[in-house]
Amino acid sequence: MFFASNKFRLAKIQQKLLPFFKKCRYLYLLTENKMMDKIAIFCSASENIEPVFFEKARELGVWMGQNKKTLVYGGANIGLMECIAKAAKDNGSMIMGVIPTKLEERGRASDLVDVTFRTDNLSDRKDVMLNESDVVIALPGGVGTLDEVSHVMAAATLDYHRKKVIFYNINGFWNGIIDFLAGLERQHFAHHPLNSYFAVANDLRELTELLK
Repeated sequence: MFFASNKFRLAKIQQKLLPFFKKCRYLYLLTENKMMDKIAIFCSASENIEPVFFEKARELGVWMGQNKKTLVYGGANIGLMECIAKAAKDNGSMIMGVIPTKLEERGRASDLVDVTFRTDNLSDRKDVMLNESDVVIALPGGVGTLDEVSHVMAAATLDYHRKKVIFYNINGFWNGIIDFLAGLERQHFAHHPLNSYFAVANDLRELTELLK
């Protein structure tokens, strides 16, 4: 009787707390949809790039929202970062932003973010994004994006994780880097085949196939 009584009380408490938790969108999505994929996006913060890159980022964001994916990204309100975050959020995605305090102090934090992780530096930002995601996609970007990609791949070579980087090779943007990685293997600068740590998608169809 004692255990049955306690079990009944616990059930009543859970019943009373459930509406409260459902008010928190983040907790609700995590508890009601445990299989939701969390996708980390590394990409450019530049506004001065070709329109096709914004078009493809927007297309990916729409797909993520429609398929209930969570976006984990750098949290900035500029460039491809803001573009994909807006498209994803407008179509139903949870948005998780990981932003260094220096960028936030400069007014670069996006208003689209549902959950914010603040970091002291770029190194911590990469670690948080990696830990909070199930897969990593690299859209076109500059030295910051290249640094993020290298960080994830280097960590994978030492078995810190088993997540691949997917290069979204819009208009062949990543061809030079892919050739460079192949050259590292040819010259024996890689201990293992580097394609164990990355994949390449040339369009949205190929990308979504890799995400299945």
